[in-house]
Amino acid sequence: MQKIATKVFIWASLAFGVIGIAVVFTQPKDDSILSKLLFTCVFIILPSFALSVAGKYLKEK
Repeated sequence: MQKIATKVFIWASLAFGVIGIAVVFTQPKDDSILSKLLFTCVFIILPSFALSVAGKYLKEK
């Protein structure tokens, strides 16, 4: 059961990153490039952290 939950968490993290970056790039053009870069970094860093944590639970002991 833990492996299934971990795999669901991995897919949710990937979806969060992809959807978040899509939202950032579809924002109106009057937003500053700095804010777009900041939000893009957030939507890359958070899923990568979540994936590294989930990867620890999938390793065989």
